[in-house]
Amino acid sequence: MPYKAPEGKGYADVATHFRTLIKSGELAPGDTLPSVADIRAQFGVAAKTVSRALAVLKSEGLVSSRGALGTVVEKNPIVITGADRLKRMEKNGMRYAPGETSSGHRVMTRSVHDPEICTALTLEPGDEAVIRIRVFRQDDKPTSVGVSVYPPHTVAAVPELGEDVRMVKQFDKLYSERTGREVVKGQRAAHARQASQDELNALRSTPPAHSAIAVMVTTVTFHDDEQALGYWEDVYAPGARVPMGE
Repeated sequence: MPYKAPEGKGYADVATHFRTLIKSGELAPGDTLPSVADIRAQFGVAAKTVSRALAVLKSEGLVSSRGALGTVVEKNPIVITGADRLKRMEKNGMRYAPGETSSGHRVMTRSVHDPEICTALTLEPGDEAVIRIRVFRQDDKPTSVGVSVYPPHTVAAVPELGEDVRMVKQFDKLYSERTGREVVKGQRAAHARQASQDELNALRSTPPAHSAIAVMVTTVTFHDDEQALGYWEDVYAPGARVPMGE
């Protein structure tokens, strides 16, 4: 059975539409999706197509059926990456989704020795960089730790990165405005590793004594046409659901 009919929309198109609204924060936890009749009219599809689309969203843990209330967005359905946060801001200007906040903001200048970061930013071990750390929360529950690292030439163009304050505008927009160079997001990658104690503390995760906890980590590097500009890492709370599509 094809995902999409030869003409018109298929159930995957309908599911993608509402998945995107949930991911962007335009549909918040607790919001009700339109009725089956309204979705049919919006997309010009059969009731069976709508049912299949809603079944896909339910299988992904994004929505649930609530009887007379209809289909409702689940609480804390997904945790997005920092790169997706940029795309969300470009689309609708929302830095945070409903119920989402951040805390534990720290800004520091440190010598960098991590081989992956040095390679990504073309730094020599021991070179200094600005590191920004924050904890993202949904309904006051920690969901991820965001770490961003910026080499000196990026901070020279966007000195706000080195200040211990929240940025009022994303660094890529400020960099482009001031240098005239386009900022390009590289390939996002994901891997699992053992969580550090600092990460466990930030995520309020308490493992049994002498036990290691694995966490999923996503990374991405930003560039202009000449050099690397920043390295972002997101560390997710155990059990977090993270969308991986670009």
